[in-house]
Amino acid sequence: MFDETGNSYIDAISSWWVNIHGHSNPYIAEKINQQAQILEQVIFTNFTHKPAVLLAERLIKILPGELSKIFYSDNGSTAVEVALKMAIQFWLNKGISGRNKILAFEHAYHGDTFGAMSVSGRGLFTNAFRDLLFDVVFIETPDAGNMDKIKSIIESHQEQIAAFIYEPLLQAAGGMRVYEAKHLDNLLDFVRSQKILCIADEVLTGFGRTGTLFAGESIHHPADMICLSKGLTGGFMPLGVTACSQTIFDAFLSEDRAKTFFHGHSYTANPLACAAGIASLELLLEKSCLNRINEIQNQHEQFVQKELSKVSGDYFLNIRILGTILAFELNAGKNGYTNQVGPEIMKLALKEGIYLRPLGNTVYLMPPYCISKEQLKKIYRFILEIPFRLTT
Repeated sequence: MFDETGNSYIDAISSWWVNIHGHSNPYIAEKINQQAQILEQVIFTNFTHKPAVLLAERLIKILPGELSKIFYSDNGSTAVEVALKMAIQFWLNKGISGRNKILAFEHAYHGDTFGAMSVSGRGLFTNAFRDLLFDVVFIETPDAGNMDKIKSIIESHQEQIAAFIYEPLLQAAGGMRVYEAKHLDNLLDFVRSQKILCIADEVLTGFGRTGTLFAGESIHHPADMICLSKGLTGGFMPLGVTACSQTIFDAFLSEDRAKTFFHGHSYTANPLACAAGIASLELLLEKSCLNRINEIQNQHEQFVQKELSKVSGDYFLNIRILGTILAFELNAGKNGYTNQVGPEIMKLALKEGIYLRPLGNTVYLMPPYCISKEQLKKIYRFILEIPFRLTT
């Protein structure tokens, strides 16, 4: 990126995790330009168009599980809202009342609209609206020691729970919290045995972030719905997707208008955004891009093994790598988003031509896949200098 005076900056976090191919990718830009000459926008009620159909068909082919339908919206939050509403109305359409609660993880983040906030962990981001959020059944992320406790909570609410929403493998805004696929698999096995719908929020983890195209590929039990956004259009246009199974869709397919899913946005399936999504997906599936994803993970691992883990003083804590994501805590004050070491690091990094935006004292890298090895090395060098440059 370049500022108004021409200074350049490496975007080490893909501008909130969306620019998977870097900024102003010429291929995506050209495809948007071509689409703008054909159709820029049309109402998506009773109409469709080629970019929406093509993108849906291509997503269905690569999404984990047996998903068959795509519902478009505007962003990650709305993709989650759509999934929550689908889940609750699904049971009503099936003639089953009382299943209107959502099961979710503590420390989760699913968006900033009211439904998405409700299923997010209670804390700094939601405190101002706490009294307005609907009740949710919260559980811990699973590990080797808490499954019995989690199962007991679920069993006590089983007849009320419509769906379980989860961020697979990584709770990003919650502090880049990584948990193991095998424990999530055990949990999903139990949840599905309780006839609870499963919603995978892959708004962040989708499109290669965790090393596979989707985090769900690391899990044996597929979701009934998957939420997508962020990397979907390569950072060019806002677009959200909620993919669902045929079983979900069939519950709404009826001549009875009361069973209609009454949800739509003015810019639902905008043709320009869909064209960007198709172009971004084409780039992602190229062998060179898939190889680069693996190379970034390997470079992270080499940096951690040979340099970061050998720094004395226990300054870099809980170092973890998940695909293209590298994260750790700084041993500098209280853990949490409000730790002022984060803004200080951001300012120091900008002076070095690097854009980082730590979550408090949690520092993370989530670079575009086009980042060069030398650019990553520059970021690594800055990280190693952090203990000597902080004033706090």
